[in-house]
Amino acid sequence: MTVVVRPLAGPDELDLFQRLDYVLDHELADDLATGRRRPDWMWVALRGDRLLGRISWWAGRAGADPQALDFFDLDPALDADEAAGIGLRLLETASAAVVPAGAARPEFGRFMPSDWREVPETRARLETLFGVLTASGARPLVERLRLEWRAGSPVPEPNGRLVFRPVRDREDLVALMTPVMEGTLDAHGQADLASGLSAREAAELHYDEELAHYVSPRAWWRIAELPETGEPVGFVVPARNNYHPIIAYLGVLPAHRGNGYIDDVLAEGTRVLAAEGVPNIRAATDVGNVPMARSFARAGYVNFERAINFVWDAPGTRGA
Repeated sequence: MTVVVRPLAGPDELDLFQRLDYVLDHELADDLATGRRRPDWMWVALRGDRLLGRISWWAGRAGADPQALDFFDLDPALDADEAAGIGLRLLETASAAVVPAGAARPEFGRFMPSDWREVPETRARLETLFGVLTASGARPLVERLRLEWRAGSPVPEPNGRLVFRPVRDREDLVALMTPVMEGTLDAHGQADLASGLSAREAAELHYDEELAHYVSPRAWWRIAELPETGEPVGFVVPARNNYHPIIAYLGVLPAHRGNGYIDDVLAEGTRVLAAEGVPNIRAATDVGNVPMARSFARAGYVNFERAINFVWDAPGTRGA
């Protein structure tokens, strides 16, 4: 029987899309209602009425171009070769229709169990998916730890080593983000610099494309200073995205690294959100950013999942 690849006809086909499972399924209905996701961005591969695969893009707000490819699932009953062939056809056909002409494909992101490499069935399914992405011209950018602080966990008290003030405006924060970009261990930051952006340009891009769009209070954002001199040491951006309270970004200036200030800065961000009575706080850091991961662990954040990101580096890669 012929395999049909097509977009959803409308929101009423959401049940069809949900015949396969992923940890973000519970967000789909609200994403459609708010315009963060559109039926013509949600594609399926069907053999008769059997769902063989599905794929979907997402945007942070209604009316924006697709910003991330965050759903890509294949029927686990398919053998690896058939899954790879159907997956590549689904990815290529949908990408050609969804991604604007001449634009680079949005980054692919996937949440995974922390032990995904140790469970043979999970590893095999993910490696088939990763093989499809690679065949389409993508490359793995980074694997990340997904972290969570839960209500009832201890909240560190201020120790007096730093004082904190609100961020005044865009320039106040971007001026500190710029030196933090130098020597960053963050793979996305490194990729921005490798693309030819200056540290200042990379900081501005991060601010304008992510931080500026949080609708939670800017009064939560903090700059850390030495109490004796007022010299800035670092910053933290507690926020709420469309789904969770988060530590969106934090950093310590190069001149002050190695003194343990990262723990103080993270503790302040945690205090700000905990004072709002939130049930949890989400955060993430690259697997390779060991100092940051250790700081989160000391602050009581638990690693509950991993995530992986693949990128298509430029327009003109296969299927773009």
